Amino acid sequence: MASNHDTAEKQTEPPPPPQVSECTVEEVALVVPETDDPSLPVMTFRAWTLGVGSCVVLIFLNTFFIYRTQPLAISAILMQIAVLPIGKFMAATLPTKEYKLMGLNFSLNPGPFNIKEHVIITVFANCGVSTGGGDAYSIGAITVMKAYYRQSLSFLCGLIIVLTTQILGYGWAGMLRRYLVDPVEMWWPANLAQVSLFRALHEKETKAQGMTRMRFFMIFLVLSFAYYALPGYLFPILTFFSWVCWAWPHSITAQQIGSGYHGLGVGAFTLDWAGISAYHGSPLVTPWTSILNVGAGFIVFIYIIVPICYWKYNTFEARKFPIFSNKLFTATGHEYDTTRILTPQFDLNIAAYQSYSKLYLSPLFALSIGSGFARFTATLTHVALFHGGDIWKQSKSAVKNAKIDIHAKLMQSYKQVPQWWYLAMLVGSIALSLVMSFVWKEDVQLKWWGFLFAFALAWIVTLPIGVIQATTNQQPGYDIIAQFIIGYILPGKPIANLLFKIYGRISTIHALSFLSDLKLGHYMKIPPRCMFTAQLVGTLVAGTVNLAVSWWMLENIENLCDIEGLHPESPWTCPKFKVTFDASVIWGLIGPERLFGSGGLYRNLVWLFLIGAFLPVPVWIMSRIFPEKKWIPLINVPVISYGFAGMPPATPTNIASWLITGMIFNYFVFKYRKQWWQKYNYILSAALDAGTAFMGVLLFFALQNEGVDLKWWGAKPDHCPLATCPTAPGINVTGCPIF
Repeated sequence: MASNHDTAEKQTEPPPPPQVSECTVEEVALVVPETDDPSLPVMTFRAWTLGVGSCVVLIFLNTFFIYRTQPLAISAILMQIAVLPIGKFMAATLPTKEYKLMGLNFSLNPGPFNIKEHVIITVFANCGVSTGGGDAYSIGAITVMKAYYRQSLSFLCGLIIVLTTQILGYGWAGMLRRYLVDPVEMWWPANLAQVSLFRALHEKETKAQGMTRMRFFMIFLVLSFAYYALPGYLFPILTFFSWVCWAWPHSITAQQIGSGYHGLGVGAFTLDWAGISAYHGSPLVTPWTSILNVGAGFIVFIYIIVPICYWKYNTFEARKFPIFSNKLFTATGHEYDTTRILTPQFDLNIAAYQSYSKLYLSPLFALSIGSGFARFTATLTHVALFHGGDIWKQSKSAVKNAKIDIHAKLMQSYKQVPQWWYLAMLVGSIALSLVMSFVWKEDVQLKWWGFLFAFALAWIVTLPIGVIQATTNQQPGYDIIAQFIIGYILPGKPIANLLFKIYGRISTIHALSFLSDLKLGHYMKIPPRCMFTAQLVGTLVAGTVNLAVSWWMLENIENLCDIEGLHPESPWTCPKFKVTFDASVIWGLIGPERLFGSGGLYRNLVWLFLIGAFLPVPVWIMSRIFPEKKWIPLINVPVISYGFAGMPPATPTNIASWLITGMIFNYFVFKYRKQWWQKYNYILSAALDAGTAFMGVLLFFALQNEGVDLKWWGAKPDHCPLATCPTAPGINVTGCPIF
């Protein structure tokens, strides 16, 4: 196990050596070491034990927490820190005797616990996050099918759904690694925090060099851990500090403008790291140019477009509803009751829909959906114009002699993974998915051609979205587009809509997660075949445990996710899956034709498809006319549109605080204190993440899970009760004045 059989054997007739260039990305050159020790063992007994164990623990916790009223996503950084002392303990106690198995020599203890073992363990652990953490994508669809639509889905069908969506993404990742991992320009900024943490945990430093990175990490880990008790439990108002509402406690307009939770968040801010990094990730690992683009889109959208649409033109009858909400509404401004328009078979009752009410959205929610239309086409156009030539060149055989950087040269010392390994994974997952469409066709609703269409969509968009994420740390989503398209083709089929989304969009998310890990392995000089093994085994283990835990909870916890059937204090309300269910109602049950078609209230938003496709063109033309203006190509329309992505559930306060924090560290500190930034910036990001996560777990198990909640003025995150009120004449909503 510990042998280095992955080191490449020299070819008898090697191709001409490529030209080696310096790393042109300054952030990478400052953080990633340009050395390698090929003698370090990687796939050791310790790596397998701790890696698979970490994966199982993380997927269990993330699956368990996702159903709770207060969901908690636990990142791999916890296991990254926790396994270090365990690995060192195993290195100190396990026998060093060599054994022989199937002709190979291996040892339970090949020497000191090393950094490459630590990296491969973290790759295993990441599978337990990307599968079960965050939005728990595949499990979300299965939960909606079983808990909301009451389908008698078989476990085998559910397992095929979970595993094929991930292995499909794995196949895309293998196909695209030449374009998204090998080139130096594709630098995946978020990985630099991981690299910095690994170096801090393993490299020895002297006091003469100043405070060591390890000591710095531990200090801020403890400070972050202790501080999060305030916004996390004792003083939650720090999460949304909306002072404007205190100054004008009786003004609806002031609270709509100033509320950090239900309004535009003007003047509001958050002193909660979890709130700052909740939706766009850590601002400390996002490049300054990306922050600037996101900020431009945010300012235009929140402070110009939304106010004009709401107060000046009353666009989409906006004043009948809260200015900011992710709820669905009736024409009278009340929350939409979807049960009134469903048949017993969960199809749309057209007569009931017409007699009850059309579906309405809050103005910011509607405009955010429109921005998703523009973002999708802008991503395709931007990547075609600015990166199309490079992608085409890399597709030719001459790519073998292209310039490479020092990291790619060092990785040439190892055997590469044959392309057919990834192709086999891809073809196998596609075949299993198609079999499912015939065997369980009544359960999945999506026909074989729908699966093929989803695969084609994923193939088209994974590369351009990957280019954006690999260079800016922002991932333009197209969830809305996937559901929009299939909603037009198959109206009234909510389950088909859900499955099309997870195969057409979520396989892309998994692919990008795998590609990010491949780049981490590239930076840390992990043999590619070791990475392949860790990712594949981690995916299979995580997917199986993910479904097993979810299935057990769905079968054994009474009224799981059924808010009407639960007692008031029940912790099993499944808020994230309720959003998934609502999306299936909007796009699958009611369908985009009724909302965005020729007679729909939101039909004009469809023009944003065309506008998004056009917007990158003038930027590209200007970059060609004025090549000496290096700032012009940095204008990134997809990332600008990302300034208003994810709202709701993200709030303007989350994004504004993220922008300010990123500006401080990645512009001012990077420019004026570059040595400090080089040594500590990513370490600080990792320490804040880890301390917040540790305290979050502790608070959950010790207090929140036991129902020990504080009830006082500072325990409410937002004191803006009028921010959710409509302002149109005659709309009567409980707790709000009637105009």
